[in-house]
Amino acid sequence: MKKTKLIIASICGAILANSAAFASSHGEAPLIKETPKVDATDFYMFRSYEPGRENYVTLIANYLPLQDAYGGPNYFTLDDNAIYEIHIDNNGDAIEDWTFQFDFENTFKDTKLTIGTGDNAREMSVPLINIGPISVSDDSALLLQQTYTLSMIEGPRRASEGTPLESIDGLSTFTKPVDNIGTKSIADYNAYANQFIYEIDLPGTDINGRLFVGQRKDPFVVNLGEIFDLINITDSPVGSNMFSRDDLEDKNVTSLILELPIAFLTSSSEVPVIAGWTTSSIKENDTYMQVSRLGHPLVNEVVIGLPDKDRFNASEPKDDAQFLAYVTNPVLPALIEILFDVPAPTAIPRQDLVQAFLTGVPGLTEDGGVGEILRLNTSIAVTPAADQMPLGVLQGDNAGFPNGRRPGDDIVDATLRVAMGVLLSEEDAPAGQAPFTDGAFIDARMFPAEFPYLNDPIPGSPQDLRPGQDFFSFLQEGSFEDDAVVYFDRKVGSYLFTQAEVFPSLYDFNGQRWIYYFMGTTNPRVFFDFTNQQIFVDQ
Repeated sequence: MKKTKLIIASICGAILANSAAFASSHGEAPLIKETPKVDATDFYMFRSYEPGRENYVTLIANYLPLQDAYGGPNYFTLDDNAIYEIHIDNNGDAIEDWTFQFDFENTFKDTKLTIGTGDNAREMSVPLINIGPISVSDDSALLLQQTYTLSMIEGPRRASEGTPLESIDGLSTFTKPVDNIGTKSIADYNAYANQFIYEIDLPGTDINGRLFVGQRKDPFVVNLGEIFDLINITDSPVGSNMFSRDDLEDKNVTSLILELPIAFLTSSSEVPVIAGWTTSSIKENDTYMQVSRLGHPLVNEVVIGLPDKDRFNASEPKDDAQFLAYVTNPVLPALIEILFDVPAPTAIPRQDLVQAFLTGVPGLTEDGGVGEILRLNTSIAVTPAADQMPLGVLQGDNAGFPNGRRPGDDIVDATLRVAMGVLLSEEDAPAGQAPFTDGAFIDARMFPAEFPYLNDPIPGSPQDLRPGQDFFSFLQEGSFEDDAVVYFDRKVGSYLFTQAEVFPSLYDFNGQRWIYYFMGTTNPRVFFDFTNQQIFVDQ
């Protein structure tokens, strides 16, 4: 039990408390709020669980938060005056040993139409980014194309320009698919985007990696609005994680995704723990200035105080002792105590969290380094997607958070529970065993179990294909019988019944259906298929 509690401690170590905000770096600091193109939203690092790929690590760095699917006419390109980087430390000194650097470039096609006749005719530039349909075989109607290069730097990130990586076909310039404008512009976005998954050569090994950069459905799940509103979750944050909506359910994000061999990333088989984080830097006077940084989720939102948020974004993990006080004296438990009369832990300073915040978990992710970075023990066996537990280590799934982070890990609920002292004694944390939650449900089955592991982005058009509008937001709870819940879908004009609880708003594995799980005695699942405008039940 003592070992279990030490492992659980790290769930909170890098993410506790001086705010009620839980959006995982979706505009977390004053300066970065003004430059969303370089705002890191989430960082994931996990052993690949696609069958046959267990000897690889997948790295996902998400940027440019809160993208509305209908955000035209320019949509969401990354900054071509910035570099985006994923760093790996494989010897436990909180300093990067490998850096993977993404550098973007925009290419415009100034297509013009003749407007008017005779002396009144003018050649006028088109104001949209496409003038016709785009497909796998033909993207000639696309007027703005974003490409990028990927370089690998050994040692300190600014010590050299690095080695350009190429695809196995010899490409050194890669293409980012245009965002999911809508089904009239791109009828089959999945097929269109998947052509830009690259297999890449890696120096010094005959094992290849994989690469994808493009728009995805934002995988982070959080009951954001109610958390911001003084944790306005029904009447208590201790309750069901089934009945609150995910406020990011209708948002997209831009993902940088790499899959690399474990043997390539680790320093040796005897040192299985690696640490990772992502940064973005803007070029000023021929020098790159770091403006965003993210390793563990939620750090700059709920750990770092307002005066130091921009400083944290510009800092390096090796210097993180300067932020120690934000962990030893967390504010979030005190806020929950004030709002809900739930006693906060009394073990101040929180030395248990200091260990987890800076060093990793003994026996699991500890690597001898001191710094706020996401650590992954690559020797821990993969948990298949169907068997993954949302709370990771807290539920006995040691392949999950805080041993890295997978898309289906529920970091918000884990944070709340550890913040309130689940790892402490009852004397030090009277409410430590309570099931704290933000009410928003997440599960690995909401995501693809194969590279690139995140769902296709929500299309900008038609509106019927956008979740949170025509189905979820129009579901009205009514009274039926004491042991039943009734929902009415006003768009379809049908009542849905269940004899127990409802898991709201889940994507299925291919991200094309909006799913409702009805947990009755026979465990039926009720689906609404937007494409065919039908409701059907799967027993």
